[in-house]
Amino acid sequence: MELERRRLLAGGAGLAAAALHRPARAQGRGSVLRFIPSTPLPSLDPIVATSYVIRNHGYLIYDTLFAIDEQFRIRPQMVEAWDTAPDGLKWTFQLRAGLFFHDDQPVRAADCIASIRRWSARDAFGQTFATFVDRYEVVDERSFAIRLKRPFPLLPDALGKLSSNVPFIMPERVAATDPSRPITEAVGSGPWRFQTAQWVPGQNAIYERFARYKPREEAPSWAAGGKVAKIDRIEWLALTEPSAAVGALLQGEVDWYEQPPVDLLPVLRRDRAIAIDNVPLGLILLMRFNQMQPPFNNPGIRRAVMMAVNQVDFMQAVVGSPDYYRECKTFFTPGSPMSTGAGGEAALGNNLGQARAMLKEAGYAGERVVLLAPADQPIAYNQSLVTQELLKKLGMNAELVSTDWASFIGRRSNRGAPDQGGWSVFHTLWSGADVLNPALHPLLRANGAAAWFGWPEDAALEGLRDQWIATADGLRQKELAAAIERRAFEVVPYVPAGLVQQPMAFRRNLTGMVLSPVQFFWNIEKRA
Repeated sequence: MELERRRLLAGGAGLAAAALHRPARAQGRGSVLRFIPSTPLPSLDPIVATSYVIRNHGYLIYDTLFAIDEQFRIRPQMVEAWDTAPDGLKWTFQLRAGLFFHDDQPVRAADCIASIRRWSARDAFGQTFATFVDRYEVVDERSFAIRLKRPFPLLPDALGKLSSNVPFIMPERVAATDPSRPITEAVGSGPWRFQTAQWVPGQNAIYERFARYKPREEAPSWAAGGKVAKIDRIEWLALTEPSAAVGALLQGEVDWYEQPPVDLLPVLRRDRAIAIDNVPLGLILLMRFNQMQPPFNNPGIRRAVMMAVNQVDFMQAVVGSPDYYRECKTFFTPGSPMSTGAGGEAALGNNLGQARAMLKEAGYAGERVVLLAPADQPIAYNQSLVTQELLKKLGMNAELVSTDWASFIGRRSNRGAPDQGGWSVFHTLWSGADVLNPALHPLLRANGAAAWFGWPEDAALEGLRDQWIATADGLRQKELAAAIERRAFEVVPYVPAGLVQQPMAFRRNLTGMVLSPVQFFWNIEKRA
């Protein structure tokens, strides 16, 4: 096996040399950081898409009004000062002086309002926030107000959301784009300027330091604090063959590999010039049901399948080594303030015998179950293979339908029955940063046709979420989070299948990296 690995990497070096097309750059520039993202950048709009690679791209070129730090605290970012009326119905915000977009136009209050409007039309937390808004008002060029219909204590939390979709601030002319239509102009006010002329979707993406960016005079902490751009040029490389990527990192042709395969980590660890770190919070594996169609419109059948789940089977299939996974019998990120696990130990029982009895009691009558599996997405596909075997053991009429990613995306939106091109169950994963609390968590929405793919509907779950959002009391929030988890284990909006760690690898001459659930580039220096 070791001989095979060496041959693989030897071949990978040749692939790397071929794949690392070096974009033209001006002479006399300073430091250059070469990065291999999890996937090549497919498009530019972080509001229309929830893709993490587009989110990471967004943080390079945009900034946010508020931001979250490593203690889960919301802190001002573009905002200098803000005020809340005694009745909680008017919030006024003043921007920091000296903020400019990459087209050298100043950031204005009108830009912020247009950006918030567009974000809140797409994002789950933003959509909730929008129901509280009465109107927006421009106070002056650097100040704006938000008037509410009823108090919304989490307003800064919404505007400082860490992960997809992030409420990035764009110029008004860009933010005026229909929220259902992707933007075509990537102009922000963040630390780096996107080089649109050098980009082709799915290929290399280039960023140049924006000299007029004004960082906060604070130490960086996750998305908060001073975003000091110490790298002049960042090159994202479309190097998708893992052996080639690992070979390029070992040879020093690239500096940072976002998602190296776990089975190649031992090779990287033997090189003292390479550092490996786990991304904080991890990735949550999960099984999602189509709750509009039989058999999974029956909560008893959903509970029966959940009772049979052994999370270790799924995590082994995805990462193999127990060094990179842990059980996650909770609907909120383990270790985060709202994670209680209430009801999880009993519901996720790893008990086939009990699950079969529950399935019979729920009235399963042999309905066809279509398991939708994208073969070109290994994490989702490997989970699907485990579920295929599990459903067969339960005696369900399960069929695995293997597709490519594009076909999977198209079919996933079909709400019809399996014989009408629909589906019954699929697997995916979400960053722990996206499931920290009830307001953020898109997969706990149970508002039927308006919910994320799978379309669960449960008034009790929605009501508990509304109560959580309406209170600013930490202890009461914790109580409500526990009640939400207990209800979720009863109605099963999805089945948690474990938490896996995603290691990243980088050369040790990169210093100052802000280790976060999002891949940030500020504060990094590259030594010769």
